[in-house]
Amino acid sequence: MTLKESALVAPDTASLPQPAEEPHRATAWPVARTTAAEAGAAARAGRLGEGARGSLDVPLGAALGRVLAGPLLALTDLPSFDTSAMDGWAVAGTGPWTVREEGAVLAGHAPAAVLADGEAVRIATGARVPAGTTAVIRTEHSRTEPSRTERGDGASGPLLHALREVRARQDIRPRGQECRAGDRLLPAGSAVTPAVLGLAAAAGYDALPVLPRPRVEILVLGDELLTAGLPHEGLIRDALGPMLGPWLEALGAEVLATRRIGDDAEELYAAVTGSTADLLITTGGTAAGPVDHLHRVLDAAGATLLVDGVKVRPGHPMLLARLPGEDPRHLVGLPGNPLAAVSGLLTLAEPLLAALTGGAREPHRTPGVPVQDEVQGHPHDTRLVPVVRRADGAVPLHYNGPAMLRGIAAADGLAVVPPGGARPGQALEILGLPWPTAAGDVPAEGVCFT
Repeated sequence: MTLKESALVAPDTASLPQPAEEPHRATAWPVARTTAAEAGAAARAGRLGEGARGSLDVPLGAALGRVLAGPLLALTDLPSFDTSAMDGWAVAGTGPWTVREEGAVLAGHAPAAVLADGEAVRIATGARVPAGTTAVIRTEHSRTEPSRTERGDGASGPLLHALREVRARQDIRPRGQECRAGDRLLPAGSAVTPAVLGLAAAAGYDALPVLPRPRVEILVLGDELLTAGLPHEGLIRDALGPMLGPWLEALGAEVLATRRIGDDAEELYAAVTGSTADLLITTGGTAAGPVDHLHRVLDAAGATLLVDGVKVRPGHPMLLARLPGEDPRHLVGLPGNPLAAVSGLLTLAEPLLAALTGGAREPHRTPGVPVQDEVQGHPHDTRLVPVVRRADGAVPLHYNGPAMLRGIAAADGLAVVPPGGARPGQALEILGLPWPTAAGDVPAEGVCFT
């Protein structure tokens, strides 16, 4: 069905009185981020409800940052046998003990025969304790004396003495101390962190059942965009197409495609209604200009607007919509200006994806960083300003207009400036970027500060 066939095409309103601006309609910046996170959490719950049907097995080396599709169950007891917790001596019975002449019991090797009462043998950390062992004595808590043969009493083997009281089973990690086979180690929906990979490996896993990465499709809108060459004759280079895909991948998404669509409502409607992505990202078309078709397209598609404008600069015309259908799918509409689009990414797309991936790539936020210089604010809205963090605080960068990327390219974060601005020394929250940066080492002459 086309946009016209939907019978929901907006009537011609050019001759009608235009309403006054409604600043109260826009959502406060913190509320917008919360709404996006809640939308992502609801979509994640829906994906988890699919169970194993929506999962895929991924080798441990490729599972980092994914989300468990089912609970992580122990495949074996941990540890799977009694092991020594220390380097020292495995002993049986009460001392002093006669030291066996064979070599030490080492990790990864089967222990020698059963220890008889009154015997001791060297043992390494992690080694399986011999049968009959009643305790492990740490090397530093013991001493040996020469063999009885050397003392002339006719007995053989050195004697081991404990320098401290020996308690039964001391310094022995018993089988199943951490878990028993079948125990639930982690619930479904847990983020796969480096520690989870270690736990899974210890529990015997070679691969993990995980949810697919959130699938994202990017629609770059506008007749005025060039994909190569220098700007000319009113045409400009597309800065968002090359930037958004890698940025979203850094947030844990699988980018299916970046498509370019002209100022054509029918083509945009077909792209929105025909996409199977979990999240659609559009650029431009979110305001009320003569070729800003996104609101009309979303209305015709039966979408529900969750956020329609945010009280933030740059980027206030951004929006978040829930698309119709059984599967939870969303659209984030970013403004067309590059830094305004970055603002929309951090405000709506990042918290939504973080919740959708179970927090595997939780947005990095640093509260209470003093800003070194005065930062001009908006009278009513939050402002996001690129900064470089130094040891003594954050330095605001110049070139922070809605259409500029020069400031954010040199930044390692964006300061959240409250309405009215910030004075020197005022503590601000800093939104981190989803990749390592070296901007903090850039000399002052290499960055344009405000």
